[in-house]
Amino acid sequence: MRRSAFAPAKVNLFLHVGGPDAEGYHPLSSLMVFADVGDTVSIQPADAPVFETTGRFGRDIPVDESNLVVRAAKGLHAAVGGPAPPVRLILDKALPIAAGLGGGSSDAGAALRLLREALGYDLSDAQLEAVAGALGADGVPCLWGAPVLAQGRGERLSPAPQLPELHAVLVNPLVPSPTGAVYRAYDAAVDPRGEAPPPTPDRFESVEEVCAWLAAVTRNDLQAPAVALEPRIGEVLDLLSGEPEALLARMSGSGATCFAVCASDIEAEGLAERIETMRPDWWVKRCRLGGPFPNQGSTYNVIPGEGPRSGP
Repeated sequence: MRRSAFAPAKVNLFLHVGGPDAEGYHPLSSLMVFADVGDTVSIQPADAPVFETTGRFGRDIPVDESNLVVRAAKGLHAAVGGPAPPVRLILDKALPIAAGLGGGSSDAGAALRLLREALGYDLSDAQLEAVAGALGADGVPCLWGAPVLAQGRGERLSPAPQLPELHAVLVNPLVPSPTGAVYRAYDAAVDPRGEAPPPTPDRFESVEEVCAWLAAVTRNDLQAPAVALEPRIGEVLDLLSGEPEALLARMSGSGATCFAVCASDIEAEGLAERIETMRPDWWVKRCRLGGPFPNQGSTYNVIPGEGPRSGP
């Protein structure tokens, strides 16, 4: 029987970045939320272990161990102490590549949840998180796809404030924005305010309150260097910022995807349709931001200043 799991796009509502430490890593703080658009990972019986890609952007990604789905599956099989089973993993790639949406980490998280369920592996959430965390800083947040505040190198997770339903439009000019190059450009002019998160309320009552807070006390420190490297990201931001429906326009992660938060789904729909007409060469998706969304599995429990705790 074929089963599938959803791999949601990750959006950084803010991203504060400090200068590199002695090992070259950048401390950060970020409020991560997830979208109801993303990739899909499926599993079905096969004669031997197989990994395949399909979808609009499926041809643009490798199918060897440089793909996080393959590495996730290998790590999971090592955790259970057995060989890779004869199954076919299929990644339907709907998200652009090198887009600042955590696509690879989210794909890996979906694969881990799916393999545990489909193969009946007796692994706790904490064990699954250990495998996901070994894949990169976004591994654990993208495993469960729930809003979270990430700090340190991304491994210190604490609860996100309670957010209203956020309607947004994601826009990517379909140009890559390699994370390494963006960070190197950022190192030439590190923001002196550092990576500290802003004072954050426990809950927000409205979309307008969220956007006012984000605009007043938060930023994406990688936005300026990304725009300097790829001016088409700046074109997206300029367009979104000038549209009446956009309460806030910002880049996600290291780019190239940008987002505009709108007051409601109606405004988001109108904005998305207009941008698609104006720029048919861009990738444009209307979405809801929050999470987790159906078919993602459970969520983790997090304690302020500490790492993730396994849910029940």
